[in-house]
Amino acid sequence: MRKITAADVLPLAEYAKVRAERRRALTQIKRNRRLEVGPFATFYFESFDTMLHQVQEMLFIEKGGAEQIPDELAAYNPLIPNGRELTATVMIEIDEPVRRARVLATLGGIEHTMYLRVGGETIKGIAEEDQDRTNAEGKASSVHFVHFPFSPAQIAAFRQPGKEVVVGFSHPNYGHIAVMPDAVRTALAGDFEG
Repeated sequence: MRKITAADVLPLAEYAKVRAERRRALTQIKRNRRLEVGPFATFYFESFDTMLHQVQEMLFIEKGGAEQIPDELAAYNPLIPNGRELTATVMIEIDEPVRRARVLATLGGIEHTMYLRVGGETIKGIAEEDQDRTNAEGKASSVHFVHFPFSPAQIAAFRQPGKEVVVGFSHPNYGHIAVMPDAVRTALAGDFEG
């Protein structure tokens, strides 16, 4: 699958001209790439387009110029699905700071409990190892990056119209699941090669 290169990145002045239009277009794409699971967690399934947008936005906001590009590519290219997986940024979203800290303190290790279930088969999420997402005190980060590696048979099952796909957590303090809407499953099926 395609990775972002420096040639894909628009210069800052060019991006500024098309930024509003690109953001609107990406909002439409993302609509069928997100899924809320339980009261606090949202899975944002990533793609080449979502990661290119993130790179462009980081460069736009931080204005680090060409020197910043390699770091952004190193950070975001690993989250582009490789054709045999789905990837997601999983956010624990709680607006109130005190409550957020209290809940995150009970969710240590949650990054190792994410899964997809397709046709009765469970696909365990593999957390990005770029940094520890649970600290020594057992407090979880509010942002996690996870890969779901599929076998060819699991990809074929996922692509079947109407196939039930469940997204969930097996964490003892956050054992929530959600059934993936068919529109989301259809959009994500395009992340697989072939």
